[in-house]
Amino acid sequence: MKKLGIILLLLVAQIAAKAEGNTNNFNAVTAKGDTLFGTLQMPVAKLPTPNVVLIIAGSGPTDRDCNSMMGLKTDAFKMLADSLANAGIATVRYDKRGVGDSKNAVGKEEDMRFDDMVADAVIFVKKIKADKQFAKVLIAGHSEGSLIGMLAAQKEKIDGYISIAGPGEDAGTILSKQIKTNAPQLSEESDKIIASLRSGKMMEAKDATVASVFRKSVQPYMISWMAYDPQEELKKLSIPVLIIQGNTDLQVSVADAQLLKKAMPAAKLVIIDQMNHPLKTVSSDKQANMATYSKPELPIDSDFCQVLIGFCKK
Repeated sequence: MKKLGIILLLLVAQIAAKAEGNTNNFNAVTAKGDTLFGTLQMPVAKLPTPNVVLIIAGSGPTDRDCNSMMGLKTDAFKMLADSLANAGIATVRYDKRGVGDSKNAVGKEEDMRFDDMVADAVIFVKKIKADKQFAKVLIAGHSEGSLIGMLAAQKEKIDGYISIAGPGEDAGTILSKQIKTNAPQLSEESDKIIASLRSGKMMEAKDATVASVFRKSVQPYMISWMAYDPQEELKKLSIPVLIIQGNTDLQVSVADAQLLKKAMPAAKLVIIDQMNHPLKTVSSDKQANMATYSKPELPIDSDFCQVLIGFCKK
């Protein structure tokens, strides 16, 4: 069995290498004139007009491969692109503004808005659609990228939308719950600031720790972010929708996925057993789960790949 396992690992490595070799630069210029750097990965087998998926990364400095300078090293999106390429599906993934090769595409923090992230995704969708070598165009948004993808799908006609570990509640509700859980002593002041931001008004924090989270320069971004409720935004789509959620995800819960499903009953909901936030197969044990965030050698969940491939091929 051990020898067989080694042979299988070598085979997987060879397939991945073959897929990785079929990539091209796919950069786009934003509405503000900045360049965002991306990767177009074509199917391993040459097809006349393959379907293509735009992969949108989640929150923080997460790059096109699902890695970050904050210690996240998973290669999850790179592996996903490889799996889709082997199944005859093209992908585009990109570094968000301020991240990876797009690190210079960012201005002052106080000038940033959530809508900028949506506009960037729309630009990539338009560039993909302008390339006549593709048939259907789909968006797959992971974590915070789920909401970005929803909004982009409203602004530019596409053929399908996929929410991967997407929150089911707005940013203000999520922040409030996280603070109540991790720092309950800061909850009262934080909730007052969140309420103010919801109304579109900035508010200065008194506590130093609260101020570090809700600093004045980031509050305009938070105001624009909190304006969107994923449940309400999902209802506005009239295209096929797939909601995928792992049941060992420590950041986004199955309950979030169920909220999205309730908002759009026609959507297909799939719960992947023992898949966590970076799409790896692992138990709910916190230590073992968090260890996968820095183990790029671990493959992404195979059931997840098959579900996503099936949806993208329809």
